Amino acid sequence: MTESKPRPLISVQERLRDQVAHALRAALISGELRPGVVYSAPALAADFGVSATPVREAMLDLAREGLVEAVRNKGFRVTEMTERDLDDYTGIRALIEVPTVGRVTSTASSEQLEALRPVAEEIVAAARKHDLIGYLEADRQFHLTLLGLAGNARLVEVVGDLRKRSRLYGLTRLDQRGELVSSAEEHLELLDLMLSGDAAAAEACMSRHLGHVRSLWADPVADSAAGPDPEKPALRLGTR
Repeated sequence: MTESKPRPLISVQERLRDQVAHALRAALISGELRPGVVYSAPALAADFGVSATPVREAMLDLAREGLVEAVRNKGFRVTEMTERDLDDYTGIRALIEVPTVGRVTSTASSEQLEALRPVAEEIVAAARKHDLIGYLEADRQFHLTLLGLAGNARLVEVVGDLRKRSRLYGLTRLDQRGELVSSAEEHLELLDLMLSGDAAAAEACMSRHLGHVRSLWADPVADSAAGPDPEKPALRLGTR
């Protein structure tokens, strides 16, 4: 009997890099890190209470995703998004997700669709609790799991990348106005339509939902006036 090789252990450094990257993405989404501002790895490391190495590695991961760009001898600048960029990303998502929802409505079992209900309810609960990071995490899980029912892993990968690049702006302001809950409830509406077998109505609901998602993307400059001090972001490490 051939002796199997032990699996390589994930190093503490790699886990720390992943945690930092996750926290940085959350800070980008919440507006703690703002477009156009340059952040140094040592300064961010001090906020996190870690060394600069995992922060630099995490920033390089985000750079590969198009979320930040390296600035020589200074650090990393958060990538600025134009209205055209956001329109383009929404358009691509609509081309992919709307017809896919129609196909999944016709092919998925009721058990597969019902399994998404707790996630849809989690999105609504997070919106009502003003938990923006929880909202976005549950929203990501719902959309990507739903698309995964089509059986095309590359499709899910593309939409996942688009979601990272088109991070949501202005969520705090929209949450304060009470508009986030209505967007969250659309996930339950979509699920009920799919369970009823009405593919055309499900496609229309998804199209409308993506239009509402696009309306959540506001000019980040408008948020910066009331946002936190970019020099002292309230960053923290957490688990996925």
